[in-house]
Amino acid sequence: MNPDTFLGTFTAAAVQSSPVFLDAFATAQKAAGLIAEAAGNGAQLVVFPEVYIPGYPYWSWITDPVTGSAWFEKLVRASVFLPGPEIDIVCKAAASHGVHVVIGVNERSPVSLGTLYNTLVFIGPDGTILGKHRKLVPTWAEKLTWTGGDGSSLRVHDTAIGPLGGLACGENTNTLARFSLLAQGELVHAASYIALPVAPPDYDMADAIKLRGMSHSFEGKVFTVISTSTVSEEIITAMEEIRPDARTLLERKSGAYSGIIGPDGREVTEGLIDAEGIVYGEIDLARCIQPKQMHDITGHYNRFDVFALHLNNAPQAPLTLSAAPRPSANAPEPETGAQAADTSNGSDKAWRTT
Repeated sequence: MNPDTFLGTFTAAAVQSSPVFLDAFATAQKAAGLIAEAAGNGAQLVVFPEVYIPGYPYWSWITDPVTGSAWFEKLVRASVFLPGPEIDIVCKAAASHGVHVVIGVNERSPVSLGTLYNTLVFIGPDGTILGKHRKLVPTWAEKLTWTGGDGSSLRVHDTAIGPLGGLACGENTNTLARFSLLAQGELVHAASYIALPVAPPDYDMADAIKLRGMSHSFEGKVFTVISTSTVSEEIITAMEEIRPDARTLLERKSGAYSGIIGPDGREVTEGLIDAEGIVYGEIDLARCIQPKQMHDITGHYNRFDVFALHLNNAPQAPLTLSAAPRPSANAPEPETGAQAADTSNGSDKAWRTT
């Protein structure tokens, strides 16, 4: 990467917004409009909330699994494939305005009707998908909705605005996941969240979100762009179909925080709590240099002879097929039956999986 670009200055935008609930196309179109607005205000990076397309399964927190199962089916039917026509809308908006975009989606499995992933999609300024990250461990009640991703998506993207990585919601608490990104050279971290007003009474979600962003930035000496969704009247009305007191649970304040944190652990500009809007902030990557002279946990301020972290970045699949080599025209016919079983010991059979 060009050193001048690597240490460049740019404007980032953190979107705090609700989706068009369980409507992927409409939410993608809303995202496109917000990208246009942010780009018009000079943003080169626009970060959206967790599973923004087409929304978050709040029912898992307010009702039993059997009742919630019907809503899970609604979510599956409304979710998206990658690539697909819904994300294409977002990609075209990114290309039209020449901005980088990070956006959360509910991603459908190409091989299973009952599997969803909580996925962050990284999009370049030319509209290409740079990569995706599937949330490694769904948090608490979220295990009723999503399966976990694997280490292949735990990576940093080399972009014109700097090394860009990201994590979804609670996995920003996972120290090893965060370190894995820092150890790959991350300097700009996208942290996507949902508002969770149904958390325990003594849990301030907005404060917890901000604290996690400050921790990552201060420990790694990087910038963190935090984007959190809001709970709309549409979502509350839908959840009242499940539970009459849903409004009381979902209208609780201090559930959402969006902002931009610098490498000193402080806000670049004042963040936004609860209300919809876009937070803008200047990211100057040169600000990461001097703090790293004091604490560089992926460099001089560590002991790799004492500590070692192994990342398994091999993609995990439900099935791997191993085919036997095709015989040449003059090769003898393969043995069959018991004789073949005695000599092969099963190790070269075409139907075996590895």
